[in-house]
Amino acid sequence: MLNSSLTASRIMDLRKKVKGAYVDSLGFDVIDEWGRMIPDPGRWPSSRGGKGFTKVAEKVHSMGLKFGIHVMRGISTQAYNANTPILDVTTGKAYEESGRQWRAKDIGIKERACAWMQHGFMSVNTKSGAGRAFLKSLYQQYAEWGVDFVKHDCVFGEDLDLDEISYVSKVLTELNHPILYSLSPGTSVTPAMARDVSGLVNMYRITGDDWDTWGDVAAHFDITRDFSAANMVGAKGLRGKSWPDLDMLPLGWLTDPGSNEGPHRKCNLTLDEQRSQFPHISSQNCRRIRNHALNLQSRNRIERSITESLALGLTSCKDVEAKGWSARAVDDDFEQVCWKKKSSTGHQEPFCLYKTKPLLLSDEDLTYKRHYDGKVHLFETKMTEACLGASPSQKLTSKELKRGSFSRCGWSANQMWELTHNGTLLNSYSGLCASMRTVKANGPSGIRAWIATGRRGEIYVAFFNLDHQKAEISMRIVDLAKALPGKDFKTASCQSREEWSGKDFGVVKDSLSTQVETHGCALFVLNCTF
Repeated sequence: MLNSSLTASRIMDLRKKVKGAYVDSLGFDVIDEWGRMIPDPGRWPSSRGGKGFTKVAEKVHSMGLKFGIHVMRGISTQAYNANTPILDVTTGKAYEESGRQWRAKDIGIKERACAWMQHGFMSVNTKSGAGRAFLKSLYQQYAEWGVDFVKHDCVFGEDLDLDEISYVSKVLTELNHPILYSLSPGTSVTPAMARDVSGLVNMYRITGDDWDTWGDVAAHFDITRDFSAANMVGAKGLRGKSWPDLDMLPLGWLTDPGSNEGPHRKCNLTLDEQRSQFPHISSQNCRRIRNHALNLQSRNRIERSITESLALGLTSCKDVEAKGWSARAVDDDFEQVCWKKKSSTGHQEPFCLYKTKPLLLSDEDLTYKRHYDGKVHLFETKMTEACLGASPSQKLTSKELKRGSFSRCGWSANQMWELTHNGTLLNSYSGLCASMRTVKANGPSGIRAWIATGRRGEIYVAFFNLDHQKAEISMRIVDLAKALPGKDFKTASCQSREEWSGKDFGVVKDSLSTQVETHGCALFVLNCTF
């Protein structure tokens, strides 16, 4: 967790600012002779002469802050098309191996383009010395600029590239200048997936893009509960600890999603909803965070009928939730791949997709055939030209799970699947496996409580009302023992104050109770004697 009084992450746009261009426009990157992204001198005059962001970092550091950049996976398509040479940082010359000079087209994996930025960036082959040399030259350059924080995009969640993450993490451990390492995006991340990367990084996104809607805020509660229960908060990480990241706080003066220029507007969240998203404003860091289902009582609760459905998701292939796929013959021409696990309600919920060998679409596709021997395309119906893909064509918000992503079939790695002998359905693009999850149609609802302890022994208790009606929420003091074992709360006397209202609740011996507005929260600080 970063110390907010000393740290700021500045996300700098390296691309040229051209009227009419959009995020996935091709040809507006600025690259050096080695194919590395550098700042546009028209936007960053201090970068001229090969200085990069050195001057900007020096200015940020002079204010007592830290300096960060947002970078993409692998190599830019622009560098690939230009077939630039690769820098060998040990010699300062072009990388050579096996008697020849290696270039961008030797390391770029075109079929592993960034899912939400297809024209922008692609993975590099980290199994080749040239691919590793390119990545090493990137991060050594960032260190030379004085960068303190790197947000590495299009390598996590449905875009997982564990090979690149692992090698970048290794490079960062070898640098003299420490750099905090953060991963993005976070669509469909599971605790099992996070375990694969938590020891390699400092932070990783666990949600899709977060904007100022109640649906995005409410979606955080189940996600944070799952990651807390899996002990992923403050787990071992790169040069210290690693932390799940819930993306940004979309508060204050904003643009609409995807807009860099405006028009600007005020945050759409109500004040209560903003408080629910940002419940802890104390300068004290919490050492331990728990999200427990305590024995809370609520008046004026709204009872809803909740329907369940299956949603296709991705997870680590090591996750037990990934195992449950098998093949079955339908007729002489078709086979299916089916998910046969039972839902949480105990009912059998079969979900099947038709499978076929990938069809060659052009002579160029013959190049990829050897990579995908044994792989299959998956259709929703027999008569279709749309194949299931593992990654969306653009970033999804965290409002709800999508059933899947079907698009025109091609030789894209994200449409290639392999049914393994252990019952997993492996995707060639991400290295993740498909699973089916039971989801509630109306999303998160009800009453929630979070508990944390502060450095001076104080206890933080937050009540959240996710329902659409004001509610009185109460909690027995003895129930704190469920989250904080070792304390005898039966004899405890707790002095209590609610932070948002500033109200002093005095000594609380038996229970804590207050009215909480719809979508609102109450944040108590308790100082207890035992």
